[in-house]
Amino acid sequence: MSFGQSKLYRSEDYGKTFKDITSLINNTFIRTEFGMAIGPENSGKVILTGDVSGGSRGGRIFRSSDFAKNFIQTDLPFHPLVQITYHPQNSDCLLALSTENGLWVSKDFGEKWEEIHKAVCLAKWGANDTIFFTTYANNSCKADLGLLELKKTSDFGKAFKVIGTKIYSFGLGGRFLFASVMTEKGTTRRIHVSLDQGETWNMAQLPSVGHEQFYSILAANDDLVFMHVDEPGDTGFGTIYTSDDRGIVYSKSLERHLYTTTGGETDFTNVTSLRGIYITSVLSEDNSIQSVITFDRGGEWVPLRKPKNTTCDSTARSKEECSLHIHASYSISQKLNVPMAPLSEPNAVGIVIAHGSVGGAISVMSPDVYISDDGGYTWARMLEGPHHYAILDSGGLIVAIEHTSQPVNVIEFSTDEGQCWYRYAFSKDPIFFTGLASEPGARSMNVSVWGFRGSFFSRKWVSYTIDFSELLSRTCEDKDYTIWLAHSSDPSNPSDGCILGYKEQYRRLRKSSVCQNGRDYMVTKQPSVCPCTLEDFLCDFGYYRPENQSVCVEQPELKGHDLEFCLYGRQELLKTSGYRKIPGDKCSGGESPSREETDMKKKCTSNLLDPSQLAASTSSTPIILAVVAVLLVTAVAGVLLIKKYVCGGRFLVHRYSVLRQHAEANGVEGMDALDPGTPVGKGGYHDDSDEDLLE
Repeated sequence: MSFGQSKLYRSEDYGKTFKDITSLINNTFIRTEFGMAIGPENSGKVILTGDVSGGSRGGRIFRSSDFAKNFIQTDLPFHPLVQITYHPQNSDCLLALSTENGLWVSKDFGEKWEEIHKAVCLAKWGANDTIFFTTYANNSCKADLGLLELKKTSDFGKAFKVIGTKIYSFGLGGRFLFASVMTEKGTTRRIHVSLDQGETWNMAQLPSVGHEQFYSILAANDDLVFMHVDEPGDTGFGTIYTSDDRGIVYSKSLERHLYTTTGGETDFTNVTSLRGIYITSVLSEDNSIQSVITFDRGGEWVPLRKPKNTTCDSTARSKEECSLHIHASYSISQKLNVPMAPLSEPNAVGIVIAHGSVGGAISVMSPDVYISDDGGYTWARMLEGPHHYAILDSGGLIVAIEHTSQPVNVIEFSTDEGQCWYRYAFSKDPIFFTGLASEPGARSMNVSVWGFRGSFFSRKWVSYTIDFSELLSRTCEDKDYTIWLAHSSDPSNPSDGCILGYKEQYRRLRKSSVCQNGRDYMVTKQPSVCPCTLEDFLCDFGYYRPENQSVCVEQPELKGHDLEFCLYGRQELLKTSGYRKIPGDKCSGGESPSREETDMKKKCTSNLLDPSQLAASTSSTPIILAVVAVLLVTAVAGVLLIKKYVCGGRFLVHRYSVLRQHAEANGVEGMDALDPGTPVGKGGYHDDSDEDLLE
């Protein structure tokens, strides 16, 4: 039962003024967990889900097609189990799961609904009008895991096709469809990949993993998949593998990758302000956590360079030789004094902002805020102590507010990418700060500061919106911009700036220019192709790059063996020099290590997704899909030590180990006592759970 009512407010001027529109939803209480669903792109559509009593026949939603100016109340013939999802391209088409595991669709923006299937566990929109979903036949989603059917419909439920049986889970990423399939013994799973929406499948080629292990897809686009594979035992770390452009063959990218806490947090961060860059954390031999970065989509990982004019903290062995370590989701989950994760924006070229510490490992002490203007190659301390921050005007303006338990009334801002800072008092009376909000996309010149005054029982919520267009009133001209070569580290080298086979020159705002880019600002760049080098190649299956090396070496356990794997329904013999081109790499000429695949013309051993078992179906038999896929592998007779197969699979993390931070309290709220085996001041790892958690 819910008490009280929701207040609904609307602003048309970036939060400067608000109008109470609660009457438009008849003062209905809106659900907290999935109460608001915003339509894709600029559709203007909003769906509010009401919190109605359990005894009612169905749920209640309020629909708006005009950016919440008006709402239409609609009573549903079912109670929603999860948030209603929009068709990615057509916002009139909606998908919903009911509390009774029914799959419901609407083609008129929620006015009318039709149940197209029962006994559904998970459903997702695919390409075009395709809907993928899993169904159970006997008891429930949980009881039938590993016995589910994976189905799809491309006509909103008029016809169904079974595309997988004995399914444990499935997921979508980029153009890849993943399915985790139970083996004949029923005790292990293997992950399969499809590039044609489930019509044909290939078994992903990954090193074998035991039944107690798991895997997680960290990132996936049309060219590449980053996959984390857990190490045996409660180690708290695993290995990142990167795929080829088919999602089938994987090679080792990073060892001892920290896999974080219950709930699926991971420090793996995509730097969106420059291509090819990712930051994550590794667990070192002494149980401390360290940050590493890749500039070539996993080809090589290196420590983050020590910022200039900084000294190494107590976690470092030397006061001069250390690196920057970034606080991300793991630190936040462990209640460290870190209010925000790393931030980058696609239209703020090269800018990355993050909390961090300078030393031998991540420190549990209060962090400072660091900024990079070149995608993570170099860093500088931007602000002392933890802050909330936001990027405005496509990087031309950065704003921040100190993270403190005391009331605040000052916002800080910078017009030169964090070099110099100015302070502005937005209110005479300080407020207890709760959040910093700006329009998504980092193009706005407005930022809203949210907070409250008064005690816990008599809070008065307030919002201040600051319009920086009055300060930066001049529109930027050509003279305010300069040409900047991305990924540049050695201007004297002809291949300087070559990453993933090509260079890119960007038109960037000069730091000395005080003007506004404006809403219409577009990132402009000029690419040029580079000759190939070893840096343009990943290590092939069975090979890996030792840390800080560019040469690929053979994995010791596979040395001297031919590598057999299944590809397109045939067994292949892989002959390789140990390298394969990074998916999406555009280099031409230069070095080109050979890679040859010889057709053995033998049937693959896997018939887990035999097409003969996957007949079309028009029945309404319940189907269930789980959103997970686990890597569990069995050693098939005749392939011991030679064939390495993926067993299991899941696109989103399905199994988490609980990680617990042991560190000095030092007055930091929410910190546990320091573990005796952990070096003082360092962030450590402890695992005390092996339960599978399914989303």
